[in-house]
Amino acid sequence: MKSTLEEQQAFIAVVDCGSITAAAERLGITVSGVSRALNRLERKLETTLMRRTTRRLELTQEGETFLDHCRRILNAVEAAEESVVGHHDQPQGRLRVNAAPSFMQLVLVPLIGEFRRRYPGITLELDTHDRFIDLLEQRVDLAIRIGDLEDSSLHARTLGHSPLRLVASPAYLERRGAPAKVAALADHDLLGFSQLDHLNRWPLRDAQGEPLLITPTLSASSGSTLLGLALAGEGIACLADYMTLPPRQRGELVEVLATATELQTQRVSAVYYQQTALTRRARAFMDFLAERLPTRYLDA
Repeated sequence: MKSTLEEQQAFIAVVDCGSITAAAERLGITVSGVSRALNRLERKLETTLMRRTTRRLELTQEGETFLDHCRRILNAVEAAEESVVGHHDQPQGRLRVNAAPSFMQLVLVPLIGEFRRRYPGITLELDTHDRFIDLLEQRVDLAIRIGDLEDSSLHARTLGHSPLRLVASPAYLERRGAPAKVAALADHDLLGFSQLDHLNRWPLRDAQGEPLLITPTLSASSGSTLLGLALAGEGIACLADYMTLPPRQRGELVEVLATATELQTQRVSAVYYQQTALTRRARAFMDFLAERLPTRYLDA
């Protein structure tokens, strides 16, 4: 006997939600209904897909393989349905988008109202993490990633590039003086990252002509915290334009060592799981960002 889409949906829901009870709530059916679907599925496949204990669920090797196929099948079915409905209707349904807190707050949030007016049928869920997450585990449809991508399981669409600049508040520079050359940074408070050392390599050259790797005087784990510290006059930071352009336009931050700064950019990409059929909802959001972001914070 072949498995049904309902059984596959139940299996995926249990894996994503972490329990049969949570999966039942998500699917809007009874706990016993989910449990029976899983039992039927395992009988049909003549294998154990997951080991269930009182505390956790753990996929078997066969379960991991089947899960990957189930996701592709259900995504393909959804894409097929959307392709038919799409001839006369706008995209409909839930779209979960993940981004770093700073990018979400400073770039995406100001654009959300316009997107919702353009696509009223799409229900957005906005999710933030400072670190890269597993899109499948977190049930994320689309993520915005800053910097180079190393995960080969993801498709990526480049939305633009954001230049890096050194910035400080006018109050800080009035109190400590503006550095006239790179070597003068040694006498200043430098704001850097506590967990991502490569982000502490600033677009400057040291006395030996090598890229300047700073040792932060004050460090933080997120760019949004560093931006707040710079605005508060706590030191000099090196941040991307998408974060610093509005406060620079308002005069709350000033560029530092502009003539010594080399052009260095961070790539901004929209990514999704490689084996997932891209829904019309996700494609609409990507197209919208590709249209609007270069006019605001990003270089093409």
